[in-house]
Amino acid sequence: MILVTGPLWLWSGSQASWHFVTVPEDQAGELRAHSLMSRGGFGSVRVEVTIGEVRWQTSVFPQKSGGYILPVKAAVRRQAGIAAGDDVTVELEILG
Repeated sequence: MILVTGPLWLWSGSQASWHFVTVPEDQAGELRAHSLMSRGGFGSVRVEVTIGEVRWQTSVFPQKSGGYILPVKAAVRRQAGIAAGDDVTVELEILG
């Protein structure tokens, strides 16, 4: 399990906005190792995520910095009661 605490941040593009939590480079070693064995699209890694009582499956995506970003969809944010700027604790389990 990978445990990360950090801010939920907002990225706005030309047609949509996305919310993310960053997995810093110093906590991403297990994700990097897994991506070398089973590379998903864009270098993504499938994970099961828990924030508070909310659990779902998604993918994390590599950053040039060496870390990964975790997208957090609106339904999860509502259910967890979190918003951009909040510090959140995230548990990640790598899937198959």
